[in-house]
Amino acid sequence: MVDKELKGLPMELSEKGGVENNGFVQNEAFDDRDTDTSSQDEIPKTCAVDVSPAAVAEPALQPYAGMPKEVLLKFSSQARYRVTREILFWLTIAAAVLLVSATIAIIALSPKCLDWWQDGPIYQVYPRSFKDSNMDGNGDLKGIQEKLDHITHLNIKTIWITSFYKSPLKDAGYGAEDFYDIDPMFGSMRDFEDLLASIHDRGLKVIMDFIPNHTSDKHQWFQLSRNRTGKYTDYYIWQDCVQAGAAISAPNNWVSVYGNSSWQYDDVRKQCYFHQFGKEQPDLNFRNPAVQQEIHDVIKFWLGKGVDGFNFIAVKFLLEATHLRDEPQVNKSQNPESITAYSELYHDYTTTQVGMHDIIRSFRQTMDQYSSEPGRYRFMGSDSDEKEDIEATMMYYGTTFVQEADFPFNLHLINMKNLSGNSVFEAVNMWMKNMPEGKWPNWAVGSPNTARISSRFGSEYVRVINMLLLTLPGTPITYYGEEIGMENIASENVTSPEKSPMQWNGNLNAGFTKGNSSWIPVNSDYESVNAEVQMTRFNSTLNLYRELTLLRNSELPIHRGWMCSIWNDSDVFVYVRELDGLDSVFMMVLNFGQESTIDLKAIVPDLPSKAVVRLSTDFSNNGKAVDTTIIKTDVGEGLVLEYKTGKPVHNMEAFRENCFVAEKACYSSAFNLLYMNC
Repeated sequence: MVDKELKGLPMELSEKGGVENNGFVQNEAFDDRDTDTSSQDEIPKTCAVDVSPAAVAEPALQPYAGMPKEVLLKFSSQARYRVTREILFWLTIAAAVLLVSATIAIIALSPKCLDWWQDGPIYQVYPRSFKDSNMDGNGDLKGIQEKLDHITHLNIKTIWITSFYKSPLKDAGYGAEDFYDIDPMFGSMRDFEDLLASIHDRGLKVIMDFIPNHTSDKHQWFQLSRNRTGKYTDYYIWQDCVQAGAAISAPNNWVSVYGNSSWQYDDVRKQCYFHQFGKEQPDLNFRNPAVQQEIHDVIKFWLGKGVDGFNFIAVKFLLEATHLRDEPQVNKSQNPESITAYSELYHDYTTTQVGMHDIIRSFRQTMDQYSSEPGRYRFMGSDSDEKEDIEATMMYYGTTFVQEADFPFNLHLINMKNLSGNSVFEAVNMWMKNMPEGKWPNWAVGSPNTARISSRFGSEYVRVINMLLLTLPGTPITYYGEEIGMENIASENVTSPEKSPMQWNGNLNAGFTKGNSSWIPVNSDYESVNAEVQMTRFNSTLNLYRELTLLRNSELPIHRGWMCSIWNDSDVFVYVRELDGLDSVFMMVLNFGQESTIDLKAIVPDLPSKAVVRLSTDFSNNGKAVDTTIIKTDVGEGLVLEYKTGKPVHNMEAFRENCFVAEKACYSSAFNLLYMNC
């Protein structure tokens, strides 16, 4: 019995009176400082007990919670714990390396993200006709600010405001009197800063026009130049000439864009100055480095204000030949004295001269200085207007190594003489085939200098043309009012019928102004054709425009995929938008002629027998299934068909020459991301 009790006693006794510790905190009662070692009588003597060796053998020590470092080290050096620890360590290292490698691979293989000027439509505003805020009958900058909600409702991401510099307003204000100031008609610099802040607060961007080729004859530079003042003496192009009454003996036969001689005699300087446009718009001398520096300073001023980009207008006129030779006549037999029209000469010496592109590249370099901040890339467009020479137009993109414009504005759809499936195909194909690889296209169907769609081709084609604009690859550009189908005003006394005031509602003056009148008349159809009434009408032109922008923003194949033309005739133009890796394909069937029926499966044998109408110019057709062997379209009808296939058109030999992609990308369904090398 005693032996059993002794076996239950702890084997490890404290040297100080046999007190047991077992790894727990020592009780204060047994603290060394409180123990009186001199009083031996109070400390019980240890008893000598006869215990067998087996009973006093130390039991196997096991890991336990709270064990001290010395005990922990005994176990950590054992193989089973050391190997496990090393395996976990190297697995962690491998996982980290794999994660970093995957991140680098994703970044390396991912296509370039579309920039803001590629990511959505551009909305062009002619400020004098958009919205009047002070009842003087002229649109202004505050008026644009009032109507920003309309622009965001359309899913527009960029606003392009045409010229609003201080100007005598000759030629729509494109001859600036002061590049650093706002014309009082449109407001003040404070108004512009407020507008810019409001635009940026909504996540939008703004670009503005800039015409560096010439100024107004009211500009201070010209006034100093005509008086031969200092460095300004050669800011313009001056030549000796003789005036005899109303006629002048010009240096050569060069003709203004607006007709008659390009040379105008100045009574102050007693010389002729050169003007490519109106006589009130003298051309700057870009062979003078000081002039180039002045223009760079203007660019920096507006970029410093926060402007997101420029459209440089009339850049092909920047330089003229210094030899001043007569330009060749179109009709060699015409009497040289009778030449007055611009079209009667070949303009070999007054447009696109050697060195002109170098100047444009220098503009790009200045803008790049303001593009270093993330999300603050500064867009540069150019108005080339090379109607017949597509190769000359494409040069404005720059080269592989030297960039110029992000894109020259595409006027091919605007310049169509007639509307048909064939003419639309030719305009689209011409641009896409000639565009340099890796560059970005753009499309416009209206402008301040062109009759509106309804007036050019008929109101029945407005919707299908908007559908074309918003489903082609690249950046679509919409002139204000085209989203509701505005027409030119029918008035013989108006010189710019396409600039009629924006029709906001059915109130007096279409809601453009609360004043008694507008600077030019409002179209008489404003009570039925206006933004307010179309906002509430289910199948309106405005709501179709909005649905198209939503579709474009939400579907990758339309946003940045391949475009393949598969059929065109006098009535219809058919093309697909598809993306490698996605089995969802969109096919546009657009009618620009008369009622048509087409067998698409006969054209593309691998086409599924059924497709779904994702969006139609007639909303009642949305969601319907159609037979691809019998696709019917009415006059001006457009269909966006959606179908599934594993055989994309751009891989088919029969269509390969009519397939194009700007920013190539492929979709991985496994990782739900885009990549390049496919």
